[in-house]
Amino acid sequence: MSDQIALLGMRFLGRHGVRLEERLEPQPIEVDLLLQLDLARPAASDELADTIDYSAAFEMVRGIVEGQSFRLVEALAGAIAEAILAAYAVDGIEIRLRKPKAPLPGQFDTVEVRLTRRRPLTTG
Repeated sequence: MSDQIALLGMRFLGRHGVRLEERLEPQPIEVDLLLQLDLARPAASDELADTIDYSAAFEMVRGIVEGQSFRLVEALAGAIAEAILAAYAVDGIEIRLRKPKAPLPGQFDTVEVRLTRRRPLTTG
């Protein structure tokens, strides 16, 4: 399936990191959320009920990034994936999570974790 909804460049402040000082002060976290699902029905119906409410998905991600604390950005991305898969009828999800102010000993643009999950196929 090639249908996709993407929320790109979402920016939040979160308390995530291995070091205590990373968790004491909020720091920027950027998230891209790519959702794979069949968009034929909403394309035909023009009804929000037939698709994913971007606003609700945004708030779900915000709640996890700003409301929880993880030592690893991999765990943060995993928590987002689990919540989205539980809440929405998507076939798959890709999360790109960036931490532009990670404590590295030199210049860099960002640290990025990419996580992909697929919903298990069910047999009837």
